[in-house]
Amino acid sequence: MSTNNVTTSEELEGFARQFKQRRIKLGYTQADVGLALGSLYGNVFSQTTICRFEALQLSFKNMCKLQPLLNRWLEETDSTCSYYSPLSSHPIGASLSRKRKKRTSIESTIKNELEAHFLKQPKPLTQDISLLAESLQLEREVVRVWFCNRRQKLKRMTP
Repeated sequence: MSTNNVTTSEELEGFARQFKQRRIKLGYTQADVGLALGSLYGNVFSQTTICRFEALQLSFKNMCKLQPLLNRWLEETDSTCSYYSPLSSHPIGASLSRKRKKRTSIESTIKNELEAHFLKQPKPLTQDISLLAESLQLEREVVRVWFCNRRQKLKRMTP
C-alpha cells in the first residue's frame, strides 16, 4: 500500500491476487469469507462479491472499500490459523465448515465417451450410470452429475 493511504489499481490488483492465493491455501471458500466478514465486522458479503473482488470486476471505489476488510480478515485468519487446522476447529470458520469435494477434471477422451452415451440416452438408469462409471474409471457420482449438468446445458441451449 502507498504511504499516503491512496490505493492504486496496481496495488489493488496485487492484493486481490495475494488474497485469493491465501484464501485457497487456508482452505476457505468465497462464501466462507463473506460469512466470516459478517460475523467479524457486521457486514456480510455474498460469495459473488468476493468472487468479483478477486476477479477485479468491482468498481474501483468498491474495491477500495472492501480491501481493508479483506486485509483485516486475512491478518486475523493468518494469526489464528497457526494454532488451528483450517475450518474444522478454527473459531472464524467453525460454523462455516462445509467439506467440499475437489472439482473433478474430466479428460476430453472421456468427455467424448460420455457425450456419445448422452446422445443415445440422455437419462440413463442408475445401473447404466454405474456400469459407465466403472468402464471409464470414474466415481458413479461424477458420471451422474455429468449427465445432470449436460441435460441442463441442453435445456439452456434449446429455445
